[in-house]
Amino acid sequence: MTQKATVISPSILAADAMRLGEEVRSVLDGGAEYIHVDVMDGVFVPNLSFGVPVVRNMRRMFPDAFLDVHLMITKPGRYIGTFSAAGASLITVHVEAEEPEFVGETIAEIRSHGLKAGLAIRPKTPLDELEPWLPDLSMVLVMTVEPGFGAQPFMTDQLPRIREVRAQLDRVNPGCDIEVDGGITDQTAPLVREAGANVLVAGSFIYGKPDRARAIAALRGKI
Repeated sequence: MTQKATVISPSILAADAMRLGEEVRSVLDGGAEYIHVDVMDGVFVPNLSFGVPVVRNMRRMFPDAFLDVHLMITKPGRYIGTFSAAGASLITVHVEAEEPEFVGETIAEIRSHGLKAGLAIRPKTPLDELEPWLPDLSMVLVMTVEPGFGAQPFMTDQLPRIREVRAQLDRVNPGCDIEVDGGITDQTAPLVREAGANVLVAGSFIYGKPDRARAIAALRGKI
């Protein structure tokens, strides 16, 4: 199994929205490599969250930050150019959010803007729906909760799926990252790292702590 360095991507869904700039600065100063931006449309998932203006303003405030934009929206191919222009570094779309014939087009559209392309999968979606696209991706996002809300408990039954995705990627695209999102704490982080994930999205565990650097270090297993 490919071993890759751990990357921490704090989700702003758990940040104090009234102090978002300060919150993002605190995790970047604390050692986070990415900033995870959950975009929800209230249709694909039963919640509404951030959109293009937040990405644009974050890019303006943090010109060097890696903005890990996770689109939990229907037909995301319509908005790739908009989020690219706003300043996304990587755009992840859900395999379930497009008709199968359009998934490849959406991935190609992301890459055509010079961005890294990610493909996400919900816990109950068969992994074979990812397989055709694995060679074209920079990241696969394995959801370890049902997408839509923060602070949900980690689903341990996703660990074998992470291992399977890592084994598939090692055959066809070994440089591709695996990201996990949902219920990531200092207790679950070692489990997903052992299974083959290397990009960890955490919201409540980081933003719920006064010392963000210590929380981030704990996710890396440094404490």
